[in-house]
Amino acid sequence: MKLQVLGCAGGIGGRERFTTSLLVDDNLLLDAGTGLTSLDVDQLARIDNVFITHSHLDHVAGLALLVDAVQGRRNAPIVVHATETIINALKQHLFNWILWPDFATIPDAAHPALQWKVVGHGDTVELGGRRLTSHAVNHTVGSAAYLVQNGRSGFLFTGDMASTPQLWAAIGNEVKLSKVIVDCSFANAERWLAEKSMHFCPASLIEDIHAMNDAIEFLIYHLKPGQEDLIMQELETGGGGRPFRALKCGDVFEF
Repeated sequence: MKLQVLGCAGGIGGRERFTTSLLVDDNLLLDAGTGLTSLDVDQLARIDNVFITHSHLDHVAGLALLVDAVQGRRNAPIVVHATETIINALKQHLFNWILWPDFATIPDAAHPALQWKVVGHGDTVELGGRRLTSHAVNHTVGSAAYLVQNGRSGFLFTGDMASTPQLWAAIGNEVKLSKVIVDCSFANAERWLAEKSMHFCPASLIEDIHAMNDAIEFLIYHLKPGQEDLIMQELETGGGGRPFRALKCGDVFEF
């Protein structure tokens, strides 16, 4: 199983230029931010399934453009997986014929370019030897993290989140979990803002994961532009030797 980072930025204008999008192998996508713009139309047309963590624009802007780009180039719809709350938000506020056409009815309802599939918290979806399990996280209502495994190894992608002790309790015994891709958006001086917007700062992240296996590598994404070095320095200083690494666009991992 191959993981390619198409986008991981917490905004525009910083060190990383594209917002969140992770490509698994060549046909499965985790979130659909502006990182999708690095793919050509043939690569886009190979994407069969998209798993969305939450409905914020930096994670879904590319979804609207993706289904438009490949409409008519595929024999089957792109299947978009998310919790019912997130799907309803995308239907109401994005694919609503006001901000963007409803591609679940284009070219017609019997042959749509996009198909919605509800994945509840705790549900597992199996796709081509890969298992994706949805876990609830503390962010907007209905937000989900995804544990992605292939029988030999795997990783957790948290999406955006704040303190969620039940997530770490649920995955703490996953012996084949080697990496966690986790949000840490703000420096410690803005902990109040991180908490208000339901994100981590270094201090709150370190507190939340204190019981996790020290061998797990935590890959930090969603760093706010201009604060990248400070956030990583604060993680290193306060982490007690736990391995932290800033995720970068173009990173590739094999599982």
